[in-house]
Amino acid sequence: MIEKRIPLSRSELEKISEKYPTPFHLYDEKAIRENARRFYKAFAWAEGFKNHYAVKACPNPTILSILLEENMGVDCSSLPELFLSEKVGFSGEDIVLTSNDTPAEEFVAAARLGAVINLDDIGHVGLLEKSVGIPELISFRYNPGDARTGNVFIGLPHEAKYGVTRDQIVGAYRGMKEKGVKRFGLHTMVASNELKNSYFIETARMLFELAVKIKEESGVKIELVNMGGGVGIPYRPEDKAVDLELISTGIKELYDQLIVPAGLHPVRIVFECGRLVTGPYGYLVSRVRHVAKKYKTYVGLDSCMADLMRPGIYGAYHHISVPGKDDRPADQLYDVTGSLCENNDKFAVDRRLPVIEPGDLVVLHDTGAHGYAMGFNYNAKLRSAELLLREDGTVQLIRRAETMDDYFATMRFPSSLVEI
Repeated sequence: MIEKRIPLSRSELEKISEKYPTPFHLYDEKAIRENARRFYKAFAWAEGFKNHYAVKACPNPTILSILLEENMGVDCSSLPELFLSEKVGFSGEDIVLTSNDTPAEEFVAAARLGAVINLDDIGHVGLLEKSVGIPELISFRYNPGDARTGNVFIGLPHEAKYGVTRDQIVGAYRGMKEKGVKRFGLHTMVASNELKNSYFIETARMLFELAVKIKEESGVKIELVNMGGGVGIPYRPEDKAVDLELISTGIKELYDQLIVPAGLHPVRIVFECGRLVTGPYGYLVSRVRHVAKKYKTYVGLDSCMADLMRPGIYGAYHHISVPGKDDRPADQLYDVTGSLCENNDKFAVDRRLPVIEPGDLVVLHDTGAHGYAMGFNYNAKLRSAELLLREDGTVQLIRRAETMDDYFATMRFPSSLVEI
C-alpha cells in the first residue's frame, strides 16, 4: 500500500486559502526535484540520458523552469508549447517536436529553435522539405500496430492515428538518407499510465531490434532512441509504483545484447515522461459547498470537471483526502461531484470517506500532470489558480485564477462587432 500524503496540514491549507481561495492546484517543488534526480540516477549508465518532459502534462513556466534546472528537456506537441519552452530557456536539441497532423508553422518554429523534429507520418516529409528544407537530424515516430498492445488511455496501436507503420518505417529512413539527412532518431509511444515494468523493457527491445533492422536494410545508423513516455504512477493506494532501477537494468542488458554487437554504440537513450515526473506531486484543493441526500449522497465541491477532467472522461481514480479527518473512519458512501451541468462531472463514485460537512477542505491527489492542463471553460467555468509549495516552505502563485474579464476578453458583442 502507498500512503497518500498531503505536504501541508489542514491549518496550513486553510491559511493559504485565505489568500488564494479554493479551488487551486498546488505543486510540491521539493518532491518534484527529488523525483527528477531519482529518475536520472536510475539511468546514470546511459551516456547523454535525458528526459524530455511532456509539456502538455503541466504547461506552467515555473514548473518547466524547475525541470530545466534539473537537466530535463521538453517534448512539445504544438506551436504555443514550442514558444513556451523557448521563453523558459530551453533550446536546441533539448526540445523535441512530436506533433501529429502537423502544420507548416510548427516545422518552421522547431527548425528555428534547432529542435529535434520527430515526424509522425511519411506524408509530412514533403511539407517539411517545402517549409524548412531537410534538417541534419530527423526522427520518426514508430507505430508497431498489432505487434504491441496499448491500454484504455491511449488505445490499441493499430487503431491509433499516430506514427509510421511497420511496413513504412525502413523505407522512411532510407528516403531521408537519400535526401541528405546525416543524423537519425527513433521514437515510439504505445502506452499511457502503464505500471508494468516489463512493458518498458519490451519497448526497448522492440526499438533496439528495429534500430538494428534499419541499419541492416538501409545503412542508417540510429543515434537517438526515444522510449516515449507512458510510465504510470500509482493513483490508487494499492497500486505498485514502477521500479525505475529494474527498468533501467533491463534496458541496459538489452543495449549490451543488441546495440553494441550491431555496431550502433553509442546510442543516446531518452524518454518523454510527464506524468511520472510531476503527477504525484500535484494536488487539487477544494472546499465542500453542499452535502445533498437524494437517491445517493452527493458531496458537492467548489471545483468541477473543468479543473480535473480525468475522472469524468476516463473514469480514472484520484485518491481523496479530507484534511483534519484522517483519523476518522471512512464509513460513509459518497459520490463526490462538481457543479458542471453534466452528470459525468464526478470526481468519485461510491467512494468511502469520513463524514463530510459543508465547509470541509477536500484534496484530490496526483493532479500534477494532466490536471490543470486539461481544463476548459464549458458552462463558463473559470479555471483555477496554480500554486507552488517552494522548498523553503513558502507558497508562490504561479498562475492566477481566471476572472470573468478573462472569459469575455476574446468575445465580440453586437455593439462592438467589426466587419471583416
